[in-house]
Order: sequence, then structure tokens, then C-alpha cells
Amino acid sequence: MRFAAALLAFLIQFASTAKPQTTGVIHRLDGSKISVSDAGACARKTLAAEHVTGAELAVLNEGRLVWSAAYGMRRKDPPLEMDRETTTWAASITKSVFSTYVMQLVERGEFDLDKPVASQLPKPLDEYEPYKDSATELVRDSAWPTVTPRMLLSHSSGLANFAFIEPDKKMHLHFKPGTQFQYSGEGFNLVQFLIENKMQKPLDQLMQQALFDPLGMTRTGIIYRTEFADDVADRYDLNEKFRSETKRFPARAAGSMTSSAGDLAKFASAFLDGRILKPATRAEMLRPVLFINTVHEFPHPNDGTGKEAGSVGLAYGVGWGLLTHTRFGPAFFKEGHGDGAQDYMICFERQKSCMILLTNSDNGELAFRPLLETILGDTVTPWEWEGYTPADIEESRKNGF
Repeated sequence: MRFAAALLAFLIQFASTAKPQTTGVIHRLDGSKISVSDAGACARKTLAAEHVTGAELAVLNEGRLVWSAAYGMRRKDPPLEMDRETTTWAASITKSVFSTYVMQLVERGEFDLDKPVASQLPKPLDEYEPYKDSATELVRDSAWPTVTPRMLLSHSSGLANFAFIEPDKKMHLHFKPGTQFQYSGEGFNLVQFLIENKMQKPLDQLMQQALFDPLGMTRTGIIYRTEFADDVADRYDLNEKFRSETKRFPARAAGSMTSSAGDLAKFASAFLDGRILKPATRAEMLRPVLFINTVHEFPHPNDGTGKEAGSVGLAYGVGWGLLTHTRFGPAFFKEGHGDGAQDYMICFERQKSCMILLTNSDNGELAFRPLLETILGDTVTPWEWEGYTPADIEESRKNGF
């Protein structure tokens, strides 16, 4: 039985495991075309070479899905194929989808991005149970009353990624709010807390009603739902060993969402078409809050200033990374990084072209550049800043990231 299972796994691992949805060709960003058969061949070869356990890919042209496919395995024991509807951990892509929900509230006049968080809460942050320990130093900081949701959602508040990585496990502002970029999941969870208190509903219900149900995103949830059980991806390490099942609890704006490439394609199509936000609201969301000139998203010692960031006008808006000037026009993007889940999503506004990559493997990042360059023709993603070069990936592994 073990041999038969292993043989089956080998045979299916890098086959496209569901009939691709296709129009025959994909239009690259430079105007050239690639056939879906060539795109599939590239995907199979790249994913196999990089030992990516399973992946879902989707491409949009002119705001419409033109190709999607799934490869490899969502589960190895027993061997089960990945397909285009497999629920996979989207990790930090959650931040961008959550921020889009926030902008719906802004559009309706139900939330203020620029009113300080401290002013929107009836009592000091450390008097709320979830923050009674972690916010004690933050509320004493003279700069805390200036921190706004826009700063939190653009990674410019001064908070570290999470309080638990601070030496004292408490929240601190590391620079004057609004003046620098420092990636912070803590900030997104804080905006979630503010909205849940205001709306008096949990985030999973709010986003289900506002986004997932209306868009028909049946394979997406901020928390795991039992209806995902028949088609959900386990997660695997760099040696393709089992890491974890994908059952995310509780709801976290910073990264608990599970989804499929097909569902994220529905989201991207609706976002580009103005079916989620009015064009003016979307433009406000994608307006740079601050420009970025660092070498890496998570700076290394002695990094200095990076030329790559300047060459594409790297910036951050509300919940999205931005490429403000490239040869293909402006783009918005978000990466997802977690144990056994590496994901990436990028959309180019002029062409309304997007590529979505979801993997259930720690090796997923190694495949991003060849897939994006060959299939979409994306040669402008700041690979070094993202940490997607082989050298950066190797260094992050050595450091346990």
C-alpha cells in the first residue's frame, strides 16, 4: 500500500490537476503573447525544479480570468491533488483584502482613516482585555495620539511587525509616526480591533457579508469553515515534509485568510472593474502614503538605500504595495509569507492584468520570478526588496524566517 501511494503521488505531483480555464493565449505586459500550453509547461517545469509541493496559478487580462491551473498535491498522505478551487492559506494577502473592506466603510462614511486611533476608542487601549499587557508602554508614548488607521494600514505607524517579537513583548513606536516604512502586522490587527468595536460584529462575519458572499468567493474565509474540509491544502516545508493542516483561527486582519486562486481572481476582477469600490475610492486606496527607498522590505544590517526601489517608484498605499512608475505603468501588489505557504499577487492597472500565485510550500518563493517573468512578462517586481532572490531566500532560511 505504501508503494502504491508513493507511486500515485509521483505520477500526479506535477500534472495540471484540473482542466485549465483558458481563452487560448495570455497577453503579456509588453504586448507579446504566450499560449496556455506553454504557460502550463513553464509552470510544471518550474514548480518541479523548485520542489514546490502544490500550487494554484491564475492570470487576468483586461480584468478577466484568461488562465488558471493547479499543480502538485494539496495533501501527501493520503495523496490528493491540488485543484483550482483548493482552499489555501493566503497569509498576508489577507491585509490587502481586509484593507479593501476598510475602504468600503470609508466610502460609506462609516470609518475615518485619518482620525487617530486613540480618539476613536472610548477608553485607553490598554484598558481593553486584548491589549491590557502589550499596550501599556504604547499609551504612554507622546506620539501615540497621532497614530491613524491610514498609518497602520500603510506600515508607517512605527510599530514593529508584532509585539511578541519585541524584547519586552510590548508595543512600541520606533520612529515618528507617518515618516518611515516598517512592516507591521500588529497595525492591521489593531485596525481590526477598532472596527470590530465600532461595528459590534466579528471580522469574519463582516467580511463574509461585505465581500466573500457578494463576489461568490465560496472557497474563502477569514477563519476556517467546515465546508472547506473536502478540498483544503496542508502545508509543507522546504524538504516537502508535512508542516500543518490549514485551519486558521481566530480571525486576524494581518493574515488568517484562506482562499483559492480562482476566488482571488474574482476579487481582483471586481476590484479593477469598480464593483467593490468606486473608482475615486480605489484611487485613494492606491495613492502613495509614503515612498520607500530601502534595499529590503525587512531591512538587513547596514542595508542603506536601494536603487531597485527608486527605479520602480516603490511606495505603499492603504494595504497595497505600489509600483508607481514602471515601463508597464503603475501596479499594486501583495505577498504572503507563512509556514508552508508562500504567495504573491500583482495587478497592473493600465492593462488590468494580474497574476496570482498560491503555494502550500516553503519553496514557493523560488518559483515566483521565473513564473511571473515568463507567463505575465513581469520584469519589474522588485525581486531583491521582496527577498525573492535565491541569495535572500537562502539567508532567510539560515536565520529561521
